[in-house]
Amino acid sequence: MWGKILQSIRKSLISLQQKSMNSRKSEEVDSSVTSVSVSLHDGVQWVNCNCCIEENKQCNFDHINASEGANNVHAQRDANANSSFTHAVINMVGMLVGLGQLSTPYAVENGGWSSAFLLMGLGVMCAYSSHILGVCLRKNPKLTSFMDIGKHAFGSKGRNVAATIIYMEIFMSLVSYTISLHDNLITVFLGTNLKLHLPNFSSSQLLTAVAVFIAMPSLWIRDLSSISFLSSVGILMSLLIFLCVAATALLGHVQSNHSIPVLHLHNIPSVSGLYVFGYGGHIVFPELYTAMKDPSKFTKVSIVSFAVVTAIYTTLGFMGAKMFGKDVKSQITLSMPQEHIVTKIALWATVVAPMTKYALEFTPFAIQLEHALPTSMSVRTKMIIRGCVGSFSLLFILTLALSVPYFEHVLSLTGSLVSVAVCLILPSAFYVKICWGQISKPHLLLNLFLIIFGFVLAVMGTISSSQLLLKSLQSHNLRHKE
Repeated sequence: MWGKILQSIRKSLISLQQKSMNSRKSEEVDSSVTSVSVSLHDGVQWVNCNCCIEENKQCNFDHINASEGANNVHAQRDANANSSFTHAVINMVGMLVGLGQLSTPYAVENGGWSSAFLLMGLGVMCAYSSHILGVCLRKNPKLTSFMDIGKHAFGSKGRNVAATIIYMEIFMSLVSYTISLHDNLITVFLGTNLKLHLPNFSSSQLLTAVAVFIAMPSLWIRDLSSISFLSSVGILMSLLIFLCVAATALLGHVQSNHSIPVLHLHNIPSVSGLYVFGYGGHIVFPELYTAMKDPSKFTKVSIVSFAVVTAIYTTLGFMGAKMFGKDVKSQITLSMPQEHIVTKIALWATVVAPMTKYALEFTPFAIQLEHALPTSMSVRTKMIIRGCVGSFSLLFILTLALSVPYFEHVLSLTGSLVSVAVCLILPSAFYVKICWGQISKPHLLLNLFLIIFGFVLAVMGTISSSQLLLKSLQSHNLRHKE
């Protein structure tokens, strides 16, 4: 199964890079940004011409004219459309399940067991928004990415808004991944006291910096197989974490006898951000659609995938809340009894997972950067610039993550500020604009409701999570002064 996933990811990588490079010859696309779509939860696609991709070198298009390039894009798309229904479900589930599952028990405990209806409701809404993205793609076969849909709906402004939201989500997600790495490394090396002579630099911060430096060379990778392998490892780690938590409950290492409160209404805005973050994979769904043998089954793929993911989140949420009650941490792995082997496996899986994300998430930035550089510049020079920019960006993310080490608040802010837009607001807005005059009044009202509901959720969640984050920072500063 994992071999199929890796093969599919590699084909998606080749497909997207060919599209990006061909777009340089097309004034219709106008920018490399429009041909890059990336998910913070495990999906990346990019493009180049096949012969150059296989040789792992930059394509200068000396051997491809504009008309041939356009024909090659369509031919490549048809050639890569070999994903079966089961394969598409596996990929969509793998892209959705990630950091969100770590915080679900914390969210259920703090929101109350009735907040699980919000979790399930968001799952239904996001499955529907995935469906309407497929409808938009059917309206115009030339559309192959989330930003393409935005441009088709609202022109360059729509493309720019979609690109801005996507890159914001990538950046904030990488900060969250780094915070998760930091928190779990503390537990993995609990009791380790490294003697440092650096002021205001703790052992946990040093360990996190070392881990990030270990992952940093991956930003220099241009080989497709290596990057797709990192993606499959990340998916495997997410599955392993879920199995370890389930094993902890089934083996009786922790008694599931805590009561869960009915509802904490004042926590719902911040909890909603945690919930919606777990469903934020829509930016890569267009690529899944175009990779399917039978795109007409995309709606069924969305329904099955979101049903599976919602079941995982709900099960994990109630399981963790019942096992640990009020003591449940923002990441379920931090609450598990440390003396058991399943806990150690879960902790290491949570440490490894973020380290596989950096190269994957940096890819769209790298592609845009390389396109912006002069064509006269050598491939080696471009690679050095790409690697250096990526390394400095990662150092900035590391600094920010260590300065704001509050996983639940940053994740909630990410979900409320950007994930809601990706999952609910933008898909519905694109659909209404593209299909205006062709949709029934009930469908129009439903999508207007999703836009308004998403906007309210975004505003309330952003305000709540921002306030909680500021309070945590102020408390930290007061303790530090004392």
